[in-house]
Amino acid sequence: MISDDFDRVGMRYYQNRVNLNLSPTSLVEIALLRGEGELTSTGSLRIVTGKYTGRSPKDRFIVDTPEVHDKIAWGDVNMPFSVDGYERLRDKVAKYLEERVVYVTQSIAGADRRYSRKFEIICEKASQALFARQLLVRPTEEEIRSYEPDFIVMVAPDFKCNPEADGTNSEACVLINFTERVIIVVGTSYCGEVKKSIFSTMNYLLPTEDNVLPMHCSCNMNPKSHGTTVFFGLSGTGKTTLSAAEDRMLIGDDEHGWASDAIFNIEGGCYAKTIGITPETEPQIVNAIRFGSVCENVVIDQATRVANYFDDSLTENGRVAYPVEYIPNAVVKGRAKRIPDVVIFLTADAFGVLPPVSKLDTDAAMYQFISGFTSKVAGTERGIKEPQPTFSTLFGEPFMPLDSTVYAKMLGERIERGGTRVYLINTGWTGGPYGVGERIKLRYTRAMVDSCQSGIIDDGEFVHDDRFNVWVPKECPGVPSELLDPRSTWADKEAYDKAADELARMFVENDQKVHPTMADEIRAAGPRPLA
Repeated sequence: MISDDFDRVGMRYYQNRVNLNLSPTSLVEIALLRGEGELTSTGSLRIVTGKYTGRSPKDRFIVDTPEVHDKIAWGDVNMPFSVDGYERLRDKVAKYLEERVVYVTQSIAGADRRYSRKFEIICEKASQALFARQLLVRPTEEEIRSYEPDFIVMVAPDFKCNPEADGTNSEACVLINFTERVIIVVGTSYCGEVKKSIFSTMNYLLPTEDNVLPMHCSCNMNPKSHGTTVFFGLSGTGKTTLSAAEDRMLIGDDEHGWASDAIFNIEGGCYAKTIGITPETEPQIVNAIRFGSVCENVVIDQATRVANYFDDSLTENGRVAYPVEYIPNAVVKGRAKRIPDVVIFLTADAFGVLPPVSKLDTDAAMYQFISGFTSKVAGTERGIKEPQPTFSTLFGEPFMPLDSTVYAKMLGERIERGGTRVYLINTGWTGGPYGVGERIKLRYTRAMVDSCQSGIIDDGEFVHDDRFNVWVPKECPGVPSELLDPRSTWADKEAYDKAADELARMFVENDQKVHPTMADEIRAAGPRPLA
């Protein structure tokens, strides 16, 4: 019973204050009545999240209990929080929520029910309950009747922490307790914190309990052959855009599990960036921005309610959340009964020196996976104003509680066992670095992806890039040949060599400093400066 669930977190259950599993329509109506948002011209609920328009990494903690102490990769990403501190904060949040009307959503993470977990989300705001309902897997009526949550998530954006008293770094806090199976998200209205805290939780549970590789990736499927492609990449590299292709079936846009016989979506919805989207470039995402979706920090005209997706005055990290079935060719069940045929690592290189597309063997794939090079783009984290080169282990370091070698070993084994083809695609800059060169055109990137998925790219000739230790095709259908050689796109060739060597040195420094135990054969597959 739900009253028992409230007891688990120390909340008293008041039936007249609890709204359980309301429909999207009811949640939208309540959010509008409460002044949480307004409708856009296409019917989407538009909300503004205040100063938190992206994740706040320094405010995320894991409770350091004896059961997980020796398993978590503690450090700047997975910061410990004391059990006593957790209990004090949990009790404060419980008291705060029990005095308010709350909106409870009973959801599931993991479309493959063999590996799924149930997350019951108690929200202070109707708009965040709507977000949770649309983003996670929606239980069937039968599943609701027997629903017993594995985890309870307490979401109170208007509760402000006192750092001195609560042991937090700011007024905001995202706190995961794997032993008590409770997640607390307070002090921030950014909905992505709810999504990513649940993803982080699954990233601990799936490897340790189910032998399933969790991945920060999108995935789509060929409707005829049922072949699947996994796209790894941080926010802003194109996972959502490139996986939402009209000739493919979308399995999911961000979080998946790779089991021994299948790949499945951890979520039941999509959380797409809206900056700069148009009906021509991303028709599926634009068409999904309708009633039942949640637009976050998107600027609208107050007279017409028409959204301006090019206005970044609130943030470049404007988002829209919608159920996966809003994509016409989505795999609504969220599962493919076969392992991936193709893995594509997406990186947005702000140096403008990486080849737009290259092929990787298993060791090189492992190296790139462990390194996770990309550029953080504006808006995805607080304080990011322009692209910044960064290394994010596993293309999702902020969400991976275990040591990177656990996930890397699982990926390598799966690539070898399945004969999976692996490619690295640069969605960043060409002709010069950020501010000088230009972003690689989306139509060219799509052509590269199509060639990798079909295998056509493998029919041509490749040349070895000695600096970055990858194989670069000389031709790719639909892409100018000169674009494939990044050096040829620079007016100043010496400047290219200097910048390319600088990036190669960054790879070397990162793998030596951050991954000192990396296997020799994997390290040898990485970049090396030529000068």
